[in-house]
Amino acid sequence: MKALFDILKFITRHPLNGKAPFSAVWRFFKWQLGSRLLPGPTVVPFVEPTKLLVRQGMTGATGNIYCGLHEFEDMALVLHSLRPGDLFVDVGANVGSYTILAGGVCGASVLSVEPIPTTFGDLLDNIRLNHLESLVSPKNLGIGARRGTIKFTESLDTVNHVLAENEAGSEKGIEVPLETLDRLLEGLSPSVIKIDVEGYETEVIQGAASTLTNVNLLALLLELNGSGTRYGFDEDRLHNSLLEKGFVPCLYQPFERKIIPIDGKNPDAGNTLYVRNIAALQDRVATAPAFTVLGQAI
Repeated sequence: MKALFDILKFITRHPLNGKAPFSAVWRFFKWQLGSRLLPGPTVVPFVEPTKLLVRQGMTGATGNIYCGLHEFEDMALVLHSLRPGDLFVDVGANVGSYTILAGGVCGASVLSVEPIPTTFGDLLDNIRLNHLESLVSPKNLGIGARRGTIKFTESLDTVNHVLAENEAGSEKGIEVPLETLDRLLEGLSPSVIKIDVEGYETEVIQGAASTLTNVNLLALLLELNGSGTRYGFDEDRLHNSLLEKGFVPCLYQPFERKIIPIDGKNPDAGNTLYVRNIAALQDRVATAPAFTVLGQAI
């Protein structure tokens, strides 16, 4: 019951549902009932021309059904900062919500990385559904500080992660190739990078030293929600390493189109926005076109 209450509280307090919370709750219960009566993948509308193939249990993707943009500030930042010709890097793409926004709505090129083979199949389905094969380069890989192979969990949906040492005996793992961002992006110039790897962010950043010096990098969205402790990582140390590289932690206010510098990590969300050139990113978001989500312009 508490889990249901928490979900409903999130939905009704979501910025895109503030004017119509009961409609959002109706979408939630409609999906819950419909997906049980008719199980299997369902095509649902996403933002403007795009669609998502969703099935019961896809917690991140179904959040878009209830809220339009499940992770509102971060997804809006992607919408407002990218243009055709830009490169968006989606590390931990899952079924592709961010990938579809970047490629299908903004017209940017996308390098989309998802390590779990079954989830990678769902990602490919969403790329094909939106006819984005020419814009999206999908990679079935893990990303870390070195090349090689690594074991992941495989049955935890959006929270699949690299197996930690203390999980190795109790969790069934799947071995996948491991690559670094620097090698994967050699010769490429990303505009925005999103990294959501359930606590393994420290290793990903260690393998991205050259990538993070690129002057064309407008924004880095990094999940820092405490999950790094499962590997013994200190996320404060990771945060400070980004400050030393010249990045500034910021908040994004989508309705106002404002980039706001802050002290420390984002206290209200799992993701923190890091920006090196605030003026350049501010100009991008201020001049982006409006997009319609759940009948609202953002």
